[in-house]
Amino acid sequence: MSIDAPMRVDDEGLLSGCEYVLSPNCDERPTGAIDLLVIHNISLPPDEFGGDGVQRLFTNTLDAAAHPYYATIAGLEVSAHFFVRRDGQVIQFVPCLKRAWHAGESCWQGTSRCNDFSIGIELEGSDFVPFSDAQYTALGRLTKALRAAYPIRGIAGHSDISPQRKTDPGPCFDWCRYLTDCAK
Repeated sequence: MSIDAPMRVDDEGLLSGCEYVLSPNCDERPTGAIDLLVIHNISLPPDEFGGDGVQRLFTNTLDAAAHPYYATIAGLEVSAHFFVRRDGQVIQFVPCLKRAWHAGESCWQGTSRCNDFSIGIELEGSDFVPFSDAQYTALGRLTKALRAAYPIRGIAGHSDISPQRKTDPGPCFDWCRYLTDCAK
């Protein structure tokens, strides 16, 4: 998706204009509002950007022999609704109306099972590298489109909903910049 193209979520939960790659790692949501965005970071191999590792992980086609780290995650069935690459490209893996498997064991404001009511957004990155300007731009625009489509009342990091297990989006994620961009 072009960084300037309008973003809109349709009635099926698909973002207009972005690449859509179907992940099998999703299922039906329980009844209720989609009201939380969860921000993550991911890179495969760890701390390496630009490859197809994340797409392969989310589509269950990751070759465990392609990198030593991949053997440690072989067989994982995970996904997210969206993946934002370093250049700002947005890829959708799961329609927003389906439950993506991104949060795992989690709790937000006293409610567990955050996958049931959240949208997962993965940023290509790590806890140790600042995110790109293009990613902040795309993330802000994506957030606005999601807020226009769903009654989003909260935005959290994976570390906020799973603090004993997760650290992402990490200390290099500029929450003030992101939230300010979303308010414009």
